Amino acid sequence: MPEEAHSPHKRRPRYSGTHPRRFDQRYKELDPDKYAGQIEHIIAKGLTPAGTHRPVCVEEILAILAPKPGETAFDATLGYGGHARRLLKGLLPGGRLFAVDVDSAELPRTEARLRAEGFGPDALVIRRMNYAGILGLLGEAGGGFDCVLADLGVSSMQLDDPARGFTYKAEGPLDLRLNPERGAPAAELLKTVTRQKLEAILAENADEPYAAIIAGAVKAAQNTKPIKTTTDLAAAVRSGLAGISPKLPAEDVKASLQRSFMALRIEVNGEFSALDRFLEALPWALKPGGRAAILTFHSGEDRRVKKAFFKGEAEGIYSAVSLTPARPSPAERRSNPRSSCAKLRWAVRSERPAA
Repeated sequence: MPEEAHSPHKRRPRYSGTHPRRFDQRYKELDPDKYAGQIEHIIAKGLTPAGTHRPVCVEEILAILAPKPGETAFDATLGYGGHARRLLKGLLPGGRLFAVDVDSAELPRTEARLRAEGFGPDALVIRRMNYAGILGLLGEAGGGFDCVLADLGVSSMQLDDPARGFTYKAEGPLDLRLNPERGAPAAELLKTVTRQKLEAILAENADEPYAAIIAGAVKAAQNTKPIKTTTDLAAAVRSGLAGISPKLPAEDVKASLQRSFMALRIEVNGEFSALDRFLEALPWALKPGGRAAILTFHSGEDRRVKKAFFKGEAEGIYSAVSLTPARPSPAERRSNPRSSCAKLRWAVRSERPAA
């Protein structure tokens, strides 16, 4: 009889010191099913385990959307699936959740996890698409949604993986695409963008106070040596800020780095144009009396949502909207510092039929 084939033993990642520092070395965090106790310990310390994402304002969102058995809901950004899992518990039995995401790398992993938990295609419909195309799902959804959630921005598993190029904290390709199969990475944008245009991107997308200085420093560095990695860009930003007198505090430099990466990410992915299209379509995707909740993470997003909701209420499209945004509780901000900048707004569709 032929010998039984055995897969070779794979050694765990080796690292110096008592704790792994690189993303790929955190084998326990990257295998939450096997190391559940370790994951709980990390979360208790106010950290997000590598390769995962902690949903924000879950209880507040559930209170707004109030999903009921038999209803139909839409999750505009499935991500790691944390919000979707809780919405499904309210929608079942008999309800359906349509969940979409553009991330071709993370979406299959999230779908596999949710399917393994027993959420079949009759209850959970998953599509790889931009949430701005919500109206294209109305036929499948029976004409409209009872509740809609949009959790905007980027997920922790995207931020933490250096290979995705979202963070200045680790070296990786300067990519920043939410869908790595579409469009050009940020490194390509920096090859052709003018200093004036880059300044506008930083100012308009991220309210960067040092936009002119950073744009000049980045283009100067680009002209000397092409910026290809996250650390190349971070070094260029730091070099520009280093010339400011008096010297900027370390926290201000960190904030400008975060805003610079965010501004380029928004530009590369066309995030504001997608949000504008979604906000325009949203009233006509909601059933009369339908509820919408939108979670934003910076002022550019929040301004757009606030303006659209107030305009819709003034026109009678929405019967009620949030006057001020809800924020994560102090306890959530302590437990999950990445939630600190979140703002949650809601709107209720009027009984007026869609035009």
